[in-house]
Amino acid sequence: QVQLVESGGGLVQEGESLTISCVVSINVFARYALAWYRQAPGKSRSRISHITMTGDTDYVNEVKGRFTMSRDNGKNTVYLQMNSLKPEDTAVYYCSVGEYIDGSYRSRGYWGQGTRVTVSS
Repeated sequence: QVQLVESGGGLVQEGESLTISCVVSINVFARYALAWYRQAPGKSRSRISHITMTGDTDYVNEVKGRFTMSRDNGKNTVYLQMNSLKPEDTAVYYCSVGEYIDGSYRSRGYWGQGTRVTVSS
């Protein structure tokens, strides 16, 4: 059974930094691509970044240059370092495990409980 456990969220001031993490219980973690999604209040969940099994990353424009995604295959863990946080980054953040095929990320549909990030102005 695949399990994802996100942690590290909290309340921060605008401009501050925060790093969230996600431990994924899955066999051969290193074979999978991973992604971070977020869901802001009143909005649908959307993907903001992904990392391939080879460590290549991509980000949506809203977070590019401020967020950095990384993975530690020895710990089955994926991280999201968030710098220069803005109030519009306020959301519940979820990690995802999947594959990167033909230039796009495809989630396997497993979700954790998420971790809430609140950025105050």
